[in-house]
Amino acid sequence: MSSPGYGNGEMPAVFPDWSPYADLESAARAYLRDPDIALEALGGVLRGASVLGFTLERFVNEVNGVWQEVVVCDGSRLVLWHGEDVPPGEGPPGAMTSSLRVVPVSTVTEVGCRRRLTRADDGTVRVDSIDVYLLLSSLDEAPPSDEAAGTPRHDALRFGKTLDDGGAGQITRLEEFARLVASVVGRPML
Repeated sequence: MSSPGYGNGEMPAVFPDWSPYADLESAARAYLRDPDIALEALGGVLRGASVLGFTLERFVNEVNGVWQEVVVCDGSRLVLWHGEDVPPGEGPPGAMTSSLRVVPVSTVTEVGCRRRLTRADDGTVRVDSIDVYLLLSSLDEAPPSDEAAGTPRHDALRFGKTLDDGGAGQITRLEEFARLVASVVGRPML
């Protein structure tokens, strides 16, 4: 990673903020490295359905490079797009994976949202991080660890934002997304 002014092909250490954008396309174009790939994949599934809410994630790691994710809720489904650079040696330079997952909202059995609050000397409280999980009725495909061998574990989708990783705007948007999903879980599907 490098600092802003990255004309050498490296990714910036701080990504643009997507939280001011109310529509998915503008947010994706502002934040993702590969918005066209993500939007094409999502569009093939959404096919004109209303996007009620979304959240975006992106980070750079030392092994795989860029990891990107978009999660969209249209009221009956969660549509997840994930793009990740292929590690060096596992494909040609610049190769990436692009995957799509569709999860019916009816399979979300629980929505959890934990905010970490800090209190300033003057008593002002602010949210400095948020962790959200969506517990699914499907079982996790991960091999069991020694301590949990034989115990089925439910699949979960997990999202998090901090002041350092996304800022206050993205914390707020992720909390709004969690509330949206919680508001449609358990409702009868038409």
